[in-house]
Amino acid sequence: MTTLQFAKGQGTGNDFVLFTDPDGTIELTRDRVRALCDRHTGIGADGVIRAVRSRAIPEGAAVLEEEPEAEWFFDFWHADGTRGDICGNGIRVFAHYLIAEGLVAPERRDTLPIATRLGVRDVLAGASGYTVDMGRWRLGGEKLVSARGLYVPRPGLAIDLGGMHVVTALAHAGELEALDLNHEPTLNTDDTASFEFVVPDDTLVKNGVARISMRVHEEGRGENRSSAAGAAAAALAFRHWGGDDMPHHWSVEVPGGRLAVRMFPTQEGEHVSLSGPAELVYTGEIELPEA
Repeated sequence: MTTLQFAKGQGTGNDFVLFTDPDGTIELTRDRVRALCDRHTGIGADGVIRAVRSRAIPEGAAVLEEEPEAEWFFDFWHADGTRGDICGNGIRVFAHYLIAEGLVAPERRDTLPIATRLGVRDVLAGASGYTVDMGRWRLGGEKLVSARGLYVPRPGLAIDLGGMHVVTALAHAGELEALDLNHEPTLNTDDTASFEFVVPDDTLVKNGVARISMRVHEEGRGENRSSAAGAAAAALAFRHWGGDDMPHHWSVEVPGGRLAVRMFPTQEGEHVSLSGPAELVYTGEIELPEA
């Protein structure tokens, strides 16, 4: 049996099991990840994040060619045992873990490049949390969304952030509360996606910041207390619907807290960033089942 030293971390209610494996010697399998994430017989989490040196695994070595300073690889696994490409809440918690464990020592306002399966993601440590550049996004088409608690299908807008998100605006907070997201929403197409349901605050824009509230059903995971990519997708969709007068700064309330979204231009096209808190809740050790 392998004894794993781990930390439990969370960002706006998204929780993760984190551990350090610099040389990539611990084999992660679907069954091991599911056992760790099981909320009844394991630690309990939305996913597992392994801190492994980029040079130790093929995906990380490829990223090092793009950014030699991306020393650590964000090896993220969903609770169902499948590998994940990126997780906006998870990568903020990961950056906090790297700093807390003394694996990196960035100066305040220094950018920390982190290797992921989608390339390098830059994370900035600030006074009240962490900001991650989620990269470019793409606008998809209109779709019809059916969900338990909605009497008729509603139009949704597809947003591609490395994974597909479909955002549906609801009329008022009562509709948002009435949704039963224990049941997976469906589309009028064969596409798979995460689903965001959104309502604006009573005053949509105040002091240059737009404010919305959201619930999310993540693909393969069910309803979650937070989704960073979902918050970004919701803000992008609302800005698209609102037109040129909409701001580029957004505050998105999720059941687990509040996230800040910002859209900004780069040479390769518009990027979207996500800011929010991250903390380590406790540390411990657990025996891993046989691989």
